[in-house]
Amino acid sequence: MSKLTVYQYPKCSTCRNAVKWLQASGHELELHHIVEAPPTADELGRLAELSGLELKKFFNTSGEVYRGLGLKDKLPSLSREEQLALLASNGMLIKRPIVTDGQRVTLGFKEDEFASVWS
Repeated sequence: MSKLTVYQYPKCSTCRNAVKWLQASGHELELHHIVEAPPTADELGRLAELSGLELKKFFNTSGEVYRGLGLKDKLPSLSREEQLALLASNGMLIKRPIVTDGQRVTLGFKEDEFASVWS
């Protein structure tokens, strides 16, 4: 199996479940603590492009930081560069886990999606 890079928060049960699933599927994982060392704005930009998802999907909309900053109302008026800088400034703003092999990217953990992308 391939080596995957996983941006995750170890205390997050969704991240733990994703890591467990990937390991059980035979993947070698390079784990990155998304809060202690969040991906840079450039890395996030590349991940967003590879994923094919809108950048707003990379925001952890259910998180306290997102709500505390009132981003639901502010996000639409921010440029892509401002959004990337904001994401890179605080790992708790980033939806997790992010899994990539350098070609493909998944965001969050849905077992059926992981089965189709990472099996």
